[in-house]
Amino acid sequence: MKLIVVAVGVRMPDWVETGWKEYARRLPGDCPLELKEIKPEPRTSGKTAAQMMQAEARRIEAAIPPGALRIALDEHGKDISTMALARELENWRASGQDIVFLIGGPDGLDAELKRSCHGKLRLSSLTLPHPMVRVLLAEQLYRAWSIMTGHPYHRA
Repeated sequence: MKLIVVAVGVRMPDWVETGWKEYARRLPGDCPLELKEIKPEPRTSGKTAAQMMQAEARRIEAAIPPGALRIALDEHGKDISTMALARELENWRASGQDIVFLIGGPDGLDAELKRSCHGKLRLSSLTLPHPMVRVLLAEQLYRAWSIMTGHPYHRA
């Protein structure tokens, strides 16, 4: 099983790169965490938000491996605990599928793309900057893996 984050946005600040790399390197080879950055649609193109999200959705679709289970990160998604995420991770691992987490751009994810997902997940009720979402998601996936495997990172 591979964990893949497909995120709209490129050229992140150093702290984002550092945080992402730290948690990605901690995950073992049988549960690698990979990032695929998607070029955002220019906000000066004169397109509507819906048109920009559609253009970004086409680029996101192209980055998703065939047969992968899709999880959209969305403010209206399911609010779960870290322990519940660990149980989900265990179920996903048993399925043998790659898991793809989708992070939209400033306007979010295209509605049709969200409908194509197997689930929607909300990391917080707070509004988070999209670069921070990458780091937070990477940390929570590492924490869920540590719970699942009994690693001491998570002390319950």
